[in-house]
Amino acid sequence: MSGLLRRHRDFRLLWCGETAGKFGAAVTGVAMPLTAVAALRADTFAVGLLSACGWLPWLLIGLPVGVWVDRMRRRPLMLGAAALSAVVFTAVPVVAWCGGLSIGLLTGAALLSGAAAVVFQTAYSAYLPGLLAPADQPEGNAKLHGSASAAQLVGQGAGGFLVQLAGAANGLFANAATFLVSVLCLLGIRHREPRPDAAVERPARPLRAEVTAGLRLVAGDVWLRTLTLFGAASNLALMGYQSILPVFLVREAGLPPGTVGTLLAVAGTGGIAGAFAARRAAARLGTARASLLFELGLPTTALLIPLTTGGPGAALFVVGSFGVSAGVVGGNVLKAGFQQAYCPPALLGRVTASAAFLNYGTLPLGALLGGALGAALGVRTAMWLTCAGVPLAALILLASPLRTARDLPTRHHPRRPDAAKAAADDDLLAPS
Repeated sequence: MSGLLRRHRDFRLLWCGETAGKFGAAVTGVAMPLTAVAALRADTFAVGLLSACGWLPWLLIGLPVGVWVDRMRRRPLMLGAAALSAVVFTAVPVVAWCGGLSIGLLTGAALLSGAAAVVFQTAYSAYLPGLLAPADQPEGNAKLHGSASAAQLVGQGAGGFLVQLAGAANGLFANAATFLVSVLCLLGIRHREPRPDAAVERPARPLRAEVTAGLRLVAGDVWLRTLTLFGAASNLALMGYQSILPVFLVREAGLPPGTVGTLLAVAGTGGIAGAFAARRAAARLGTARASLLFELGLPTTALLIPLTTGGPGAALFVVGSFGVSAGVVGGNVLKAGFQQAYCPPALLGRVTASAAFLNYGTLPLGALLGGALGAALGVRTAMWLTCAGVPLAALILLASPLRTARDLPTRHHPRRPDAAKAAADDDLLAPS
């Protein structure tokens, strides 16, 4: 057991709870579309729409959630979100037993669980810097992202087998159990947050003004703006192909659902490799150069995915997805560390939510795009178009200061004015 996990009980509980939730989310990502395809004979567009609904709450409630996270203690929000997910994934198979399984039911479950994920992810991102000392945050981010990737690959493999062995919808009971574990872990954390600084120092400003403060900081800062625009373009392409991937692998490549889950799990090991390689690459190359490696270099393997066929040709999917997964997760580790160091604590929830509003907000659009392209042009052609967009999105990074920098800036960069801190000070001192 490494130093951070050995000496920090509360981090261990957060780590276990977040990993359990990621496992449940991974099972959902495979079990829901496979249930729609296998049990309801859903067409390509319907599967894409189902995937879109899981991410749509980022567009609908992402920005106000960021304000609530800054105004409130983060742990109770995480507890409520995990509990809601547990209830949703218990209700779906119960309703299905009564003969009520439908696309409408799955869509409603996707929307509710997606809303819970918005609250949990935003609160968790803002909670971690208060739990760990700055020196421990890079290790904490790497462990959380690495374990999330491990949970994702195991969950993806389990999702396919659960649908195949237990039947449509019944596999979602596993999701309910994992979110219950998450609730129990969060309840065991002893660390108690102080009241948010903004609530202590001044009355709450109108919700719209708080949302605008976060958006203004992201839009006005070249580093936050660049990473946010890149994330939005990248996620559009990623979800474009991932939303139709079950249809592609089952109907085009001719693979059974159990095999699909196995391939997704094997390919997902790239995320673990990326998470734990990120810190070493950053130390050797610098955080900015390492970001280009993970966000531009590795994702070019996405061009192998549309070449996937049955039999030995399935290896092309594994190699391509391994590279994409390693690049995405490694880049996310570096980005998380940058945001936690760069953004003032009083605005971290809003900055996280504002960036996520665009980053995750393009995910439902990508899912709809993938489904629409698949229905209009054929699934394999749609895979070519959306997979090509993954490395192309990183060209945004080459048009920014990231191209010539060795390291991403921090809040205490000696050669650069602290724009983020100044913006936070202005926000906190502004009259209500």
